[in-house]
Amino acid sequence: MTDPASTDIACIWPCLALTDARGTTAFLVKAFGFVETAMYARADDPAVVEHGELRWPLGGGIMIGSTGRDDSPFGTRPPGTYNLYVVCADPDELFERATAAGAEVVRGLKDEDYGSRGFTVSDPEGNLWSFGTYRGA
Repeated sequence: MTDPASTDIACIWPCLALTDARGTTAFLVKAFGFVETAMYARADDPAVVEHGELRWPLGGGIMIGSTGRDDSPFGTRPPGTYNLYVVCADPDELFERATAAGAEVVRGLKDEDYGSRGFTVSDPEGNLWSFGTYRGA
């Protein structure tokens, strides 16, 4: 069996519930540089996103869906309660991009004692996004 840690395949896909899935997706693309790769809406209501995928340029990605789309645990999760850490190559450039797009600064650019440089901002739904150079141990 291949060790997943030795591949570039994303084995974890955080899934976010969003009130405005389309609007927040547009923000994540503009502010952070995610690439929208899939967006499947409800046939009778295009405002309800059943499933969406956004890829991160350095690998991996996130899945999104509209909250309130059904009564299941997947459809009733509250929006704005997620905290994600994303590895980036140039946190200074990304910080400028994110703040120019309207991301609210939670923690400004900072050099950490463990060698990382990064920052934390929130998206329009209140999710916290930490970006930095730390790739894990």
